[in-house]
Amino acid sequence: MNQFLRGVARALAESVTLPDPILEIGSYQVEGQDELIDLRGLFPGRRYVGVDFRPGPGVDCVASVEALPQADASVGTVIAFNTFEHVQRFWVGFEEVYRVLRPDGVFLLTGPFYFHQHGFPSDYWRFTPQAFEFLLAKYPTRILGWHGAQRRPLNVWAAAFREASARPTPEQFGRYRTLLGEYAKEPLAPGRRLLYQVGRVLCGRRPFAPYLDRNRWETELQPPI
Repeated sequence: MNQFLRGVARALAESVTLPDPILEIGSYQVEGQDELIDLRGLFPGRRYVGVDFRPGPGVDCVASVEALPQADASVGTVIAFNTFEHVQRFWVGFEEVYRVLRPDGVFLLTGPFYFHQHGFPSDYWRFTPQAFEFLLAKYPTRILGWHGAQRRPLNVWAAAFREASARPTPEQFGRYRTLLGEYAKEPLAPGRRLLYQVGRVLCGRRPFAPYLDRNRWETELQPPI
């Protein structure tokens, strides 16, 4: 989790209809990231359940996304931010999310792309925007987004709406884009930015694009309005 992706979550929460109850997959709050990683705080007063494979802060239910204990069609919104890269059989997890979502449900998820290998407990996969588009094909409406260099996005995200959910209106999608511009930012220290800019002059833009373009984003609604 980083500040940019928290901004994505906040922009979606404040612009589109996300029904209760909310189920967060991978809800364990890593020490030192309490405020950044606590997505529950974006939904005050809402019915919210945190699921993770290990007990700890932010976890209400210990379970694997490959075998969720929730009943069929019992959840309004599923959130999985930077989680599925750690799921061995991610395709099984996607099916489980679809199973527990109601027909009016929404699935919010993100995944790193240009990012170092990391634990919790293992790191297996990377997803392109096209991968999310394919994996979410059974959802009739999708918002896709990515940020960073054009060929090397840092993170990819999606909001997938099931068949009976409220499709975002043009006004809601416009508000989401506006809020994304306000909230989704990953600051770069001035000294480091200067270092990357000097490196770009000496070595060309390509090696430094993921860092210099970290706040550059694109997003689209499928099918288009």
